[in-house]
Amino acid sequence: MDKILLIGAGGHSRSCIDVIESSGSFKVAGLVEKKGLESETNLGYPIIGSDEDLTKLRNNYEFAIVTVGQIKSNKTRTRLFNILKDLDYKLPVIISPKSHISNHSIIGDGTIIMHNVIVNANSKIGHNCIINNNSLIEHDSNVGDHCHVATGAIINGNVIVGENTFIGSGVVTKESISIGDNCIIGAGSIIKNNINSGETIIDHIN
Repeated sequence: MDKILLIGAGGHSRSCIDVIESSGSFKVAGLVEKKGLESETNLGYPIIGSDEDLTKLRNNYEFAIVTVGQIKSNKTRTRLFNILKDLDYKLPVIISPKSHISNHSIIGDGTIIMHNVIVNANSKIGHNCIINNNSLIEHDSNVGDHCHVATGAIINGNVIVGENTFIGSGVVTKESISIGDNCIIGAGSIIKNNINSGETIIDHIN
């Protein structure tokens, strides 16, 4: 079984470890975190280096995935993803065996699909996304790069979600709407109309 590096050792990484272990697709080699934490462990896996060690670690490891969470900003996830690509790491798609992903969908590099997710036919999910537990991406929808669709969110059919956007827990979108780049849609919001790029929607029925 190939080994994989996890880049980020915070709370989200523990959920990622659970999905990776469940999928049986890779063996976790260790985690990379901020400098000075190398002696610590996470769910029994060692922290084996910092961001500064990624070039050296590439000599021993081919696969990596970003396991930093994303709510208010995706800047850290995007920066780390780009570093890994520049260093020629392979960023696989990780999919929980408890999820259903249509064979007629497209999933980008470095995206992780958590437990009990449904991605229906002719949908596209970009690179370096988090599609979190119990969420639904309906048919013909398009989620851009570096997005987080949080727990229990429902993206209905023919919806476009722009890059770098956060869709909070329990959000429901009407079908055939567009949500722009760099948006934050707060938990529980119901989105019935298009959202312009850069908007923040909190506790809102739009």
